[in-house]
Amino acid sequence: MTIAVLVPILKFLAAWILLLSFALLAQRRLLSLTHLLAWQGGTLALSTALVAVLTGDGLLWVSAGLTLLLKALLIPAILHRLLRRLQVRGDVEMTLNATSTQLLGIVVVVFAFALASPLAGSLPVATHGMLGIALASFLIAFLMMITRRKAVSQVVGFLAMDNAVFFAATSATLGMPLIVELGVALDALIGLVIFGVFFFHIRENFESLDLHWLERLREDQ
Repeated sequence: MTIAVLVPILKFLAAWILLLSFALLAQRRLLSLTHLLAWQGGTLALSTALVAVLTGDGLLWVSAGLTLLLKALLIPAILHRLLRRLQVRGDVEMTLNATSTQLLGIVVVVFAFALASPLAGSLPVATHGMLGIALASFLIAFLMMITRRKAVSQVVGFLAMDNAVFFAATSATLGMPLIVELGVALDALIGLVIFGVFFFHIRENFESLDLHWLERLREDQ
């Protein structure tokens, strides 16, 4: 496949990642959040594989495989199992209504592209605009963390932020050292395990994963 064919596909995948970020921001059901996170991980793996074809870097194929294993399969499966073990059901409570959150997400995207625009000239021509998408996805994930009440949905936001950083490092810059990618993936996995232990402690002590109860406890003190 030629560069003329691969680059538009890579840009389409970048747009799909941004669309999935908005879907995560709008989604209220916890199980659906894990499914969307898996889709985003799968898209990341595919975009990394395309970068491997574009650059001819064999190590990026290893990175694509690890991304598929960790971000599309293992981490979402662990989250899904945590939800079942903790018996977490129902919708996510938000600090803002859905319309306001989506409008704020659009503002974040405009800001991200304005911020990334001066840096686009230093990147390969094939990846122009992708840094803006990566930054927008990162900020949308951060917005997701601060507008959700349940700890599980905030962890999904944290993992989506990690996905955005990974996309910026691979697709926007056409690759990074494999050891760095392994470090990022391992950090995300370790963070998920720590959060899982944290969830069990919250559930045992407060019988809820809604962080609103922790805020009320702090106010009472």
